[in-house]
Amino acid sequence: MARGKLRIHLGAAPGVGKTYAMLSEAHRRVERGTDCVVAFVEHHHRPRTEAMLHGLEEVPRRRLEHRGAVFTEMDVDAVLARRPQVALVDELAHTNVPGSRNAKRWQDVEELLAAGIDVISTVNIQHLESLGDVVESITGVRQRETVPDEFVRRADQVELVDMSPQALRRRMAHGNIYAPDKVDAALSHHFRPGNLTALRELALLWVADRVDEYLKQYRSEHRVSAIWGSRERIVVGLTGGPEGRTLIRRAARLAEKGAGGEVLAVYIAGTDGLTSASPKELAVQRTLVEDLGGTFHHVVGDDIPAALLDFARGANATQIVLGSSRRKAWQYVFGPGVGATVARESGPDLDVHIVTHEGAAKGRGLPVARGARLGRARIIWGWAVGLAGPPLMTVLLGTVHLGLANDILLLLTVTVAAALLGGLLPALASAALGTLLLNYFFTAPLHRWTVADPKNIVAIVIFVGVGVSVASVVDLAARRTHQAARLRAESEILSYLAGNVLRGETSLEALLERVRETFGMESASLLERGDHLAPWTCVGRVGVGRPVRRPEDADVGVPVGDRLALALTGRILPAEDRRVLAAFAAQAVVVLDRRRLQEEADQARTLAEGDRIRTALLAAVSHDLRTPLAGIKAAVSSLRSDDVAWSEEDRAELLEGIEDGADRLDHLVGNLLDMSRLQTGTVALIIRETGLDEVVPMALGGVPAESVTLDIPETLPLVAVDAGLLERSVANLVENAVKYSPDGTPVLVSASALAGRVEVRVVDRGPGVPDEAKERIFEPFQRYGDAPRGAGVGLGLAVARGFAEAMGGTLDAEDTPGGGLTMVLTVRAAEDRGTATPGSPTGHAPPTAAGPRELPAQPERQAS
Repeated sequence: MARGKLRIHLGAAPGVGKTYAMLSEAHRRVERGTDCVVAFVEHHHRPRTEAMLHGLEEVPRRRLEHRGAVFTEMDVDAVLARRPQVALVDELAHTNVPGSRNAKRWQDVEELLAAGIDVISTVNIQHLESLGDVVESITGVRQRETVPDEFVRRADQVELVDMSPQALRRRMAHGNIYAPDKVDAALSHHFRPGNLTALRELALLWVADRVDEYLKQYRSEHRVSAIWGSRERIVVGLTGGPEGRTLIRRAARLAEKGAGGEVLAVYIAGTDGLTSASPKELAVQRTLVEDLGGTFHHVVGDDIPAALLDFARGANATQIVLGSSRRKAWQYVFGPGVGATVARESGPDLDVHIVTHEGAAKGRGLPVARGARLGRARIIWGWAVGLAGPPLMTVLLGTVHLGLANDILLLLTVTVAAALLGGLLPALASAALGTLLLNYFFTAPLHRWTVADPKNIVAIVIFVGVGVSVASVVDLAARRTHQAARLRAESEILSYLAGNVLRGETSLEALLERVRETFGMESASLLERGDHLAPWTCVGRVGVGRPVRRPEDADVGVPVGDRLALALTGRILPAEDRRVLAAFAAQAVVVLDRRRLQEEADQARTLAEGDRIRTALLAAVSHDLRTPLAGIKAAVSSLRSDDVAWSEEDRAELLEGIEDGADRLDHLVGNLLDMSRLQTGTVALIIRETGLDEVVPMALGGVPAESVTLDIPETLPLVAVDAGLLERSVANLVENAVKYSPDGTPVLVSASALAGRVEVRVVDRGPGVPDEAKERIFEPFQRYGDAPRGAGVGLGLAVARGFAEAMGGTLDAEDTPGGGLTMVLTVRAAEDRGTATPGSPTGHAPPTAAGPRELPAQPERQAS
């Protein structure tokens, strides 16, 4: 069955028109005869959006009850049974009510896609998982409902629904988004112009990056080498010298001038043209370019200008920034230099900037590492001298008679020059040609191919021997230089690889990307051998191009052990590159093993923590459950006994003992269940706007009224919390404070607002807790000091902190001035929550007065 296609309407904020655009697309498809149904669309009582639902078939929703309230969610089974061509699913990042088929709505969508149903959905940029920190820094609100970026990136279409901040605020002011009583609060908080502008920029940049990925894939598939200047990409050529910092900053300024500019710093470990780089300086420059938002790349290339241009064209760069040459004027006799060569060969679509710096024209700090081989130009000059030099010297010697000995030396000089320039073969050609000319024109008998004097034969042999020897030495020196330069390049790459390991950069994808960039390949994959049904599986892949399912399908395959192989596509690598590639492959296996070991360690840590909790639980429960049970059983047995005539006072006392024991059991079991929920991560939140004056008094029911003093101002803002969890947390804090407070000294419970947050302070005058123990008292099954076993199993504070953090708050312990301990519970004020409003966890609409999504006015109070 073919997988369905996913189309997502992405917006910067609620109200930009995502749902309206989705419904408009549905009407267009229905008019074309497409079977399209509404699986789940939330119109939030917006008239125009609600009107768009008319004429579209809606699949009945599934009704679920949770904590005394009835909610409706998408009925996945009903949609699968209906099997439409297209299903509309709103609010992709929504968290389903507990008891639903899946925890998240995007998981519901995944099921529909797997069944071959096309899906059109909506999501806001603030709900992408990777942007959580950025959105929180902009709005001050941490979005707890997110959708994985990878799921959105795999969508077949992502359509941006855009609207200017001014237009969106006008829609809000006109009542087209929220109810009138919520407009002022929204405009002054989440819908501030600055917030909307920043979120809009995030959405535009995210979509632009996705378009850029499509463009790279298209260029790779169609072998497009020409540069398409769709956005400014600036490549900075680094030599490892101190001028690199200047170049990086200049490139960053150039990138800032264009929208979406990108800086790519590249150091090419070449074999000529650049001096040896300082690893320390390269590390500094790497940090600098990453701090400025760019990326650092390390590439091997024999020809520096060609490698730099290949990298720039492969990255679809539009500009190259290079530093002025550090060579002095006389050094230009050896060639034009990297900058001039790059500028000459860059072509009309690639601009080259030559930036001056303090080290320009002051000479190199280290000698130049010469070429891997002699180079094409030197070889051409060697052949030119070897073939043309002997005839020209013969003509010259024919006009000036210097004697045979001088003639031999001069022709030998030409042969040596050919050897120095072109190596062995031009020297051999020059020696052979010079010997023939020397024999024919200068050795008696003249103009004949014979030699009469044996001494002349010796001179000619010596002439040939010297030429061949010099040429051999030059060729050997060139090969040794090539080997040394190659080893230097390899050592730099291996040093960089080792540095990544020491820095803790153990991401498999990052390592494969480094392999791909280093060897200029299209893609890099790590394959693992499986069973006979799936011989090879891909455990990591980067790059574009055709997917590789077997090492035999790749251009380069490096086996690592019996079960793993590194596969590269793009070109055939020479044998001398495979040694470094083998090191990368071995490191990739180490990274993979480390990742799996880390996963196993995490699982073992979780199991160990569970074992520790179970052990402590059994140790605590063995006494703390037995004590109240024994008291209850003794009281009940006494009341049922016929041997003793109990007075009314005695019967009341026994019944009170039974009630106290039952309360202790209820409190203990409640804490145990709460701790279990926290440990397993199954705490379900229903966040709503709540007043502290409604919740805190209910949390004091378990303690005597005279033991607590309450100070909750009526002017406090509403808080964004789960009322049941907040009540449970406050109850545990108050009970703990009363337990340690001296008799006759009440516990103070006060609240205050500060910078968009509300603090609840529970102040006691007990013995207090030292600083080193303040964190330990929040651990499960911890009782501070010499508290008796009957005081509880030590879960109250652990549960209180767990619930506080689940609601996005904090719980900390402070010293009470004058002695004692103060527990500070901090929660978020409702007006600082952006658009995360009741009944809509994804933050699209405020609470409604009625309807299937309505929350109960007051959730049931949990056992405390």
